[in-house]
Amino acid sequence: MAAKSITTLEDVTIRFAGDSGDGMQLTGTQFTNTAAALGNDLSTLPDYPAEIRAPAGTKYGVSGFQIRFGSTDIHTPGDTCDVLVAMNPAALVTNVRRLRENGIVNEDSFTDKNFKLAGLTTNPLNDGTLARYTVHRVPITSLTQNAVVDLNLSTRLVDKTKNFFALGLMYWLYNRPIDISARFIDEKFGAKDKQIAEANLRVLKAGYAYGETTEIFTTRYEVKAAALPPGKYRNIMGNTATALGLVAAAKKAGLELFLGSYPITPASDILHELSRLKNYGVKTFQAEDEIAAVCAAIGASYAGDLAATSTSGPGLALKTEALGLAVMLELPLVIINVQRGGPSTGLPTKTEQADLLQAVHGRNGEAPLCVVAASTPVDCFTMAYEASRLAIKFMTPVICLTDGYLGNGAEPWLVPDVKDLPSIPVKFATDPATFAPYVRDPKTLARPWAIPGTPGLQHRIGGLEKEDGSGNISYNPENHHTMVLLRAEKINRIAEDIPQQSVEGDPTGDVLVVGWGSTYGSIRSAVSAARERGRSVSHAHLRYLSPLPRNLGEVLGQFKRILIPEINNGQLSQLLRSKYLVAAEGFNLIRGLPLGADEIEERIEEMFGGKNA
Repeated sequence: MAAKSITTLEDVTIRFAGDSGDGMQLTGTQFTNTAAALGNDLSTLPDYPAEIRAPAGTKYGVSGFQIRFGSTDIHTPGDTCDVLVAMNPAALVTNVRRLRENGIVNEDSFTDKNFKLAGLTTNPLNDGTLARYTVHRVPITSLTQNAVVDLNLSTRLVDKTKNFFALGLMYWLYNRPIDISARFIDEKFGAKDKQIAEANLRVLKAGYAYGETTEIFTTRYEVKAAALPPGKYRNIMGNTATALGLVAAAKKAGLELFLGSYPITPASDILHELSRLKNYGVKTFQAEDEIAAVCAAIGASYAGDLAATSTSGPGLALKTEALGLAVMLELPLVIINVQRGGPSTGLPTKTEQADLLQAVHGRNGEAPLCVVAASTPVDCFTMAYEASRLAIKFMTPVICLTDGYLGNGAEPWLVPDVKDLPSIPVKFATDPATFAPYVRDPKTLARPWAIPGTPGLQHRIGGLEKEDGSGNISYNPENHHTMVLLRAEKINRIAEDIPQQSVEGDPTGDVLVVGWGSTYGSIRSAVSAARERGRSVSHAHLRYLSPLPRNLGEVLGQFKRILIPEINNGQLSQLLRSKYLVAAEGFNLIRGLPLGADEIEERIEEMFGGKNA
């Protein structure tokens, strides 16, 4: 057998795709963990089907996991993939539009039955539709069966291991060790069922060995480690980062953390993560519904905990009245909204940015609160921590917006030193002689935080309007006007406590691309590419959305044109147009998918007359 050459690549994008029961998320996660351990920078895009269990072999049930890893900075999971690993015809035809070069297909699954399930009338491997790609046919199912034939496992159990064959093959193709996944198999299955552990390990090794011995692959590829700043790293998903951000904030503040939540896609992992951290002063409560969850969190805040509730768009709608109560009570509360496609049930496993106006304005009456947004999976930690800090300092609810792409995506995280995190001082009221429930700090306008049971600090709470200072119920028209203005001014003063808006690129120029949330990586990549071609374009990404950074108007005024890419129908554009009277131009695609860097780059070029201008 001829020796196989090794080619070094700067970055690679791989997409694993198959039935929702084929283990594609596990396969992608294992490849991700190995890439992270080898020091690659990376970005991932898990792509779940919405149906709990669509019929096997159909397009509706295709589950995908895309990872881009490299030796340079990686900001997106890739608009297209270098390699598509398709476990059946439905996975191939659903994802082939994303394919740039090579396809690896499970040839055993290309049967008349599966063609019919996928809505195909011909075999795409033979009818010429894949002529522009290099397609490698691998009999994954039969090779998996051969690897475990002597273990006498049922066909169903054997079939469940074939994802490890695909994983082993990709480890060989990209010169990756299998030992990290081998340890995972032993830890997950070894204690429960040694036979299952043995089967998965054999299949993983069989996939690796197939790459080594087959003649269909003549080249292996190598992606060297990225030059990341020194420190301790771990691979982290956005929802996990959010959970740890809340825990870190509670520890820094010297408080216990309470999460009141109701399971909802794609936010449920925050509840799952925190439920495992009871030893760190974390209390989790799975309520009977969204309303009970947020009301329990309000009660925990009243009792002196750092209180949070997690949800997605439909749940935020249900929590609305209780959020108005939290505004009226002026208690610290963190609301995590992992946005998904809507309206109603919408696209529960797909991403969207369409809850911005709901977060900023979605309450009855004049009920202002603070809204922040994370921009990357790692930034979910930072902004959950920051939301907690602002909630406590200004005695207000704070909504922290992430989305399904950020919550389920992953990237390397430089674990911070606890001493470097911003301080979160907490001062509970204790002196009856100076206490009044709605007497305000002259700088922040925050009211005192008085723990129930503190002698002499009894006071009235509830949803009815409060009298300025005393907190008694008041129907006085002038008092209501005063309290409305005070609550609004308190939120406005947060602008003095947050960073001024920064710009990536030149501070003045022809075009400023403004984004928020998960569009960060795509915008940054697109703007960088345009700047390399000499375009006068810069990037400003907003993490504070209510109030907006105090210098934002000045920043916007330094550019001739403003472009705002969003995964909604122009919600940030609407906010900035109304506040700053700028002629912001939207770039809006609402498909349940992240915006592509190539798509944004093309829109930027149109503003300059096209690439040939």
